[in-house]
Amino acid sequence: MSFMIPEKDWFKAPDKGEKSWIAIGFIWCLVLFFSMPIWHIYGKQNSSSESYRVKPEDFSARVMKFVETNSIGKDGNTPIVQPKPGGHAYVMGGGYIWYPILKLKKGNEYILHISSTDYQHGFSLQGEAGINMNFQILPGYDHVLKITPTTSGTFNIVCNEFCGARHHVMTGKILVED
Repeated sequence: MSFMIPEKDWFKAPDKGEKSWIAIGFIWCLVLFFSMPIWHIYGKQNSSSESYRVKPEDFSARVMKFVETNSIGKDGNTPIVQPKPGGHAYVMGGGYIWYPILKLKKGNEYILHISSTDYQHGFSLQGEAGINMNFQILPGYDHVLKITPTTSGTFNIVCNEFCGARHHVMTGKILVED
């Protein structure tokens, strides 16, 4: 492989056809750019969220306290937790599991806190729960979302960000009842 010096007059200005396509591409970029706020506000395509710095051990302690005070049963070894409508709910990713299982009431708003205690994870809610969620969850950050389930059923949470050898088993659940 060798490097070649380009010809002296290698650059040629775009002709009329090329200028038209450049203009069309630029206009389309502007249309999409100015549509983003419209999609966010009116299309409800993106969840509004806040993130706060938190030590993973502090977030883990909050989750454990939440489980102690709101636990209503177990599914295997994983507690099922039912927060009060309008209250705070906590989900923690780590150890290849989403913990705990949340039981929510349809039509009620909840403030959901999500964080990781070990690695970067993807939080993806599967199914049509009326909740469109797909977030990257980082250790050291408390992601706070307001959610209102609109469909009852069992909805699986999967990790969609490769997090290690047991990534394929990293799942959780959200139960929504009428």
